[in-house]
Amino acid sequence: MTHDHQHDHHHHDHGLRAGAVSSLNRAFITGIALNVAFVVVEFVVGLWSGSMGLLSDAGHNLSDVAGLLLAMLAFRLAQVRATSRYTYGYKKSTILISLLNSVILLIAVGVIVVESIRRVTDPVAVGGAAIAWTAGVGVIINGFTAWLFLKDKDRDLNVKGAYLHMAADALVSVGVLVSGLVISWTGWTLIDPIVGLVVAGVIVASVWSLLRDSLRLALDGVPAGISVDDLTRRMAEVPGVASVHHVHVWAISTTENALTAHVVQTDRSSPERVKYALKELLAAEGIVHATLEFEAPGEHCEGRC
Repeated sequence: MTHDHQHDHHHHDHGLRAGAVSSLNRAFITGIALNVAFVVVEFVVGLWSGSMGLLSDAGHNLSDVAGLLLAMLAFRLAQVRATSRYTYGYKKSTILISLLNSVILLIAVGVIVVESIRRVTDPVAVGGAAIAWTAGVGVIINGFTAWLFLKDKDRDLNVKGAYLHMAADALVSVGVLVSGLVISWTGWTLIDPIVGLVVAGVIVASVWSLLRDSLRLALDGVPAGISVDDLTRRMAEVPGVASVHHVHVWAISTTENALTAHVVQTDRSSPERVKYALKELLAAEGIVHATLEFEAPGEHCEGRC
């Protein structure tokens, strides 16, 4: 009984030329520097004015900095060569950092919610003008940072994530700006903790999905957007394939997926043709590393799979 392993590692081209890589590096550094400066300003003005809206938005913008750092880390780790000790390089660290970051942000959200609720029951006078001006600056910075990633957002998943995150945060800053204007015009300070709770809700909505996805990938779960049953069925429909079993799919990093599978061939005379057909199918599904084991009809692999 013959037993044949065929390993194929198909590397995905993210479509980023040398010029684009250099441009994105500058975009990440610029975006991080701008958002760090703005977080410091928001915290200072928020503490000075007593605004929970500003403090919660500062916490949210701090998550932007973490998100940009994570995206830049993943972007750079994708270019690091594998070694004999780390055969996939350090790509898995992007998942672990994402998981840690989401837990820290959820703890920060809990603090914001508790303080905002306290402000609802015990209102504190805040300066509406300071809130409005600071949040207005936030709209500009978040909008500009999103624009930095606009042209490359469809070339790389991490870049697209950074773009969407910053664009959404520009809208959050608009909400804080509105609360500052309402306080300036009406003196209704209750709007500030309400906005703080709304912003906390926005953070939870985004962080919860990050936590869920990061935890699933850290446990080598199937990445979002991939159905193992559907993928197995489509692989079995490739000409020359009788069936597919023992399929495992997991994430190497936040941008690269891998698969192992046993493939039973109807015709053992053309394994290369079948292998490349399967490789192209998997590459189209975002699976860039595939290890395929080919078997003859009737061959049993129980106890050694």
